[in-house]
Formats: sequence, C-alpha cells, structure tokens
Amino acid sequence: MELQGKIAVVTGGASGIGQGLAERFHAEGAAHVVVVDRDEAGAKAVAESVGGTGVGCDVTDEAAIRSIVEDTEREVGPIGLFVSNAGYVTLGGLEAPVEDLTRMFEVHVLAHLYAARAVIPYMADRGEGYLLNTASAAGLLSQFGSLHYAVTKHAAVSLAEWIAITHGHQGIKVSVLCPQAVHTNIGPNSPDADKMVGTGADVAGADGTLTPDDVSDTVIAALREERFHVLPHADVEEYVKRKGADVDRWIGGMQRWQGSMFPADQHPATWLTGS
Repeated sequence: MELQGKIAVVTGGASGIGQGLAERFHAEGAAHVVVVDRDEAGAKAVAESVGGTGVGCDVTDEAAIRSIVEDTEREVGPIGLFVSNAGYVTLGGLEAPVEDLTRMFEVHVLAHLYAARAVIPYMADRGEGYLLNTASAAGLLSQFGSLHYAVTKHAAVSLAEWIAITHGHQGIKVSVLCPQAVHTNIGPNSPDADKMVGTGADVAGADGTLTPDDVSDTVIAALREERFHVLPHADVEEYVKRKGADVDRWIGGMQRWQGSMFPADQHPATWLTGS
C-alpha cells in the first residue's frame, strides 16, 4: 500500500506513535488525515499541522467510532487506511481488579473491533482497504508485571489475525504494530506511573527505546510490503521464533529475566501474597 492520495484515520493521534504516523502519512502524500483522540485539543492541533481533521473521541464508544467513519466517508472521501492505535499500560498481576482488566480490554481490543465493524463494510464494497492495529511486542511475547497488558495485547494480535484471515478475500489488508519501548507519554500517563519507578517495569527498553519517527519508518515499509507483523525492534522477530521453536525453554528464559529485573521485594508474585 502507498499512502499517496489515500485518506487515513488515526486514533490515539494527539501524541506519541499516533502523532508520528499522522505526520508521516501527510509527508507521504496522504490526501487527508483524520486525527482522533480523547484529547480533542491535541487531536485538532496535530490535524491542523497536517491539514487534516481533528476529532475528540473515546475509542471505547462504538457509536462515536461509527460516526467518525460515516462522517469521513460522506464528507471527506473513502477511507483507505484506518489506524487503531489508542492504548495505555498499568502494573498488576492476579491481585489486580477485574474491572481494570475489563477497561483495558475495551481500549486494547474492543476499540479495534469497533473500528473494523465500522469501516470494513465500506472497504469491502470497494474491494480494498487497510487496517493497521497497534498492539505491542507484549502481544507476541509477554509483559513482566502487567497481566492486563500482556493478556489484552495478545487478544489484539489474535483479533488482527482473525480479521486478516476472514476478510482477506474482500481485499482487506491487515497489519499489527508490535513495538517494544518507544518515547511516548504512555508511561507518565499511566494510572500506575508512580509505582513504576525502580520496579523493572521499563524492561521493554532493554533493546533500546525508539522515537515515533523510527516507528513510522518501519510502518511505511511494512505497509508497502503489506506485512502482517510490523516490528520496529528487529530483535522481536528472533524472540518470536525462539518462542515458537521451544516454548518451554522460552518460558524458562523469561522467568530468569524477570528475576533479574525485579528486586526480591518487588517481584510480581509478592503483589498477591505480600511476601
């Protein structure tokens, strides 16, 4: 897929990866970029910088997502690419409230579902269209210290796989973006930001922390090649291969790595037992 002349919608677009993608799509010649975010002022600011449209929206509101798609199709033109990108991170294990898992599932999984249900009928009628869903390397591997993040990001990857398999014959292409650490505000904006200092929660940065521009470079290349996995951190591909080749050995390695990252009194197991 080439962005030249295409209309793109980017959720979570007011900052971080979403902002980087909106700006890069514009630079690649996109006809129009619709920037969506809970931070309406931020969405409008990014949209203004790329000559697009900024919309305030909670991505867990299916009716609002459907309205954005309908308005764009009617007033701007056919959506060629929908980027479902909103997300956040927390700390917690078995002891964490189920309500927190439910909320994260809404943002990391149901938001992707709502976007697909809204836009695929239009794309299928035209016989072409592209979905780019942001998950995480955690969705292919796991996430130390955050059961909710690991589980919901795995679900996001599975949903993207299902859509690619089920709707491919209609001309629908799907990619899933799975970075490790990126310089964004996801950490500072976390409900558990004050708990993350010194806990090993920054383990995703072990292979380096990229910029949104770095991620955008990888995304553009992956869209051109129509690759399903978009892996800004090259090491992730090897980790996935190792996991697939010998999952027991991989789990053992992850157990040892977790032990080296967390001080004994801050090990995730102690969050439930208190010991």
